[in-house]
Amino acid sequence: MQKWSGQSTPSLQEIVDLKSGEKERLKELLVERLVECGWKDEMKAICREFARKKGRDTVTVHELVKVITPKGKASVPDSVKAEMREKHTHNFILWSWRSTLG
Repeated sequence: MQKWSGQSTPSLQEIVDLKSGEKERLKELLVERLVECGWKDEMKAICREFARKKGRDTVTVHELVKVITPKGKASVPDSVKAEMREKHTHNFILWSWRSTLG
């Protein structure tokens, strides 16, 4: 029996990594969905406004990350979150089914 991170079953991360290229395909899909729904433009606008108020020459990347991270996480549309969860679940089911075959 193969061990995964000290367990008899793999973690979700190990399943995604196991499938060659699947992690990159999921990242590309996520970016595509975030662009389609306007999330990327919204985050860009928040960064620009923060930099304008703070002063473009004085703002740091660290400050931008600190400001944008909670807003970015909170504003990902539920439909995008649900689609990503569904894709991960689908991959897990496929992996589980294939692993029982041999």
